[in-house]
Amino acid sequence: MIDFTSIEQMLRDTEQAGLPLWKHIQLSDCHAQDITPESSWARMSAMLESMIQADEGYRAEDRSHSGLVGGDGGKMADYGRGDTLCGPLLTDVIAGALRMGECNACMKRIVAAPTAGACGVLPAVLLPYRRHFGAGEKALVQALYVASGFGMIIAARASISGAEGGCQAEIGSAAAMAAPALVHLQGGSPEQMADACAMAVKNLLGLVCDPVGGLVEVPCVKRNVIGAMDAFSAAQMALAGIKSRVPPDQVLDAMAEVGRSLPHTLRETGKGGLAATPFGMEYAPKD
Repeated sequence: MIDFTSIEQMLRDTEQAGLPLWKHIQLSDCHAQDITPESSWARMSAMLESMIQADEGYRAEDRSHSGLVGGDGGKMADYGRGDTLCGPLLTDVIAGALRMGECNACMKRIVAAPTAGACGVLPAVLLPYRRHFGAGEKALVQALYVASGFGMIIAARASISGAEGGCQAEIGSAAAMAAPALVHLQGGSPEQMADACAMAVKNLLGLVCDPVGGLVEVPCVKRNVIGAMDAFSAAQMALAGIKSRVPPDQVLDAMAEVGRSLPHTLRETGKGGLAATPFGMEYAPKD
């Protein structure tokens, strides 16, 4: 486990060490796992490659076992070939999030980042960035370190589990990891990365976990889209110099408190929210 208990501490220790944030996170990981920087880099590079392979291996004709999920990533990619409302980059982001979420629902290999249900957010941010901005492997692996540092603090200080904290803890955490990764790729400061993380969490604070039929399919796949778009908006605000008025660590503490306050029906039990609609009840497990 990375040895940071707060975002404030991570930034302070990084400044004192005189290192880029990604490098300080990497070295902390190496210390915690007793591995070399080369070994750590190889593992993170393998995660990036797995994201790329999952994205490239998507098949629009695949459907989940329930039949609820499949094909939407292909539809969005087809739509993106014309004039779109969101433009080429964001349309690619939407398509990427759908593809990865569908791959998970269809039981394909994905990278849980931080969870399987939120696996579409980071790839939908990083891989379109790679395509549209020409980022290389080195920059993307560094961005993954940044994402992991913030993710570990979120996991320790709040939660990354839908069953514990609602979907804010899954999609919200993924967005809060992806936003600072984008800031890093754009050359932003560690303080801007922290603000991006905080704003991404605030945008999805209180998001419930209400999977139809108890499956990580509806509405989970499409929530990966909103998580990726949240990351872009939070990163853009931070890069513009807009700050989170509530300090980042206090935002995470609020996230933890909100998660504890959610009723059990809205924490991955499939008994509330969308899962309790007439449509959702059609897919509820039969006793």
